[in-house]
Amino acid sequence: VQLQASGGGLVQPGASLRLSCAASGSIFSIDDMGWYRQAPGKQRELVADITKSSGTLYADSVKGRFTISRDNAKNTVYLQMNSLKPEDTAVYYCYASTRGLRLWGQGTQVTVSS
Repeated sequence: VQLQASGGGLVQPGASLRLSCAASGSIFSIDDMGWYRQAPGKQRELVADITKSSGTLYADSVKGRFTISRDNAKNTVYLQMNSLKPEDTAVYYCYASTRGLRLWGQGTQVTVSS
């Protein structure tokens, strides 16, 4: 099973980006999906999580600006990021939990700078 993340880039403050992460391979059932991020010199932190039934959880720092969603038919999770701030700059990692295991994507860089 592989997770492929995409959608990162360099944007100005206030702009938007949409990250995608698709799971492929022999997948029986995916439970939670979500995103972590890691900024230089900082610990990895949870950004957002979404359950199979679309219950959501967000870090306080992104509430009201980021929206997580998923397409179960495509085994894909999305992160819509609006009103981006320089402090959102980080490598974003997607994950998917299946059968008690957590699988990780390769990370995608998001840089917010003027």
